[in-house]
Amino acid sequence: MTQKTDEATPFARIGGEPAVHALVERFYDLMDLEPRYAALRAAHGSTLADARRKLSWFLCGWLGGPDHYVQRFGHPRLRARHLPFAIGIRERDQWLACMDQAMGETGVDEALRQRLNQSFFQTADWMRNQGG
Repeated sequence: MTQKTDEATPFARIGGEPAVHALVERFYDLMDLEPRYAALRAAHGSTLADARRKLSWFLCGWLGGPDHYVQRFGHPRLRARHLPFAIGIRERDQWLACMDQAMGETGVDEALRQRLNQSFFQTADWMRNQGG
C-alpha cells in the first residue's frame, strides 16, 4: 500500500511516523510509571513490547499514514481482538487519560489533540465489554 502524503491527514499533522512512535512510547511509559493507570497497565501482561509495536502500527494507518498493522495482521477487528480483556469504564477512562497526557507531553497540536480525544473516546467506549 502506498503511503498517503496529504498534509491534511492527522498522520501528517502529528508529524508522521516518528511522532506517532514517540506518542506511543510515551503512552506506554506513562502506563508503566503512573499509579493512576494501574488498572490499565495490569491488563497488558508482564511486557509492553508487543503492545507498543502494534499500537504504533495501528495508529499510523488509523491517522491516515501507512497501514503497517493491516499489512501484517489484516483488518484490525478491534473489538474482537480486545474481547479477552475486561474493559470497563475505569479502563476506558484510564486509557483515554493516559493517551491525552501522552499527546500533551509529546506536543500534539491542541486542535488535533481535541479532535483525536473525541475519536479515541468513541472507539474506547465501543470497546467496553464490562459495565464498570
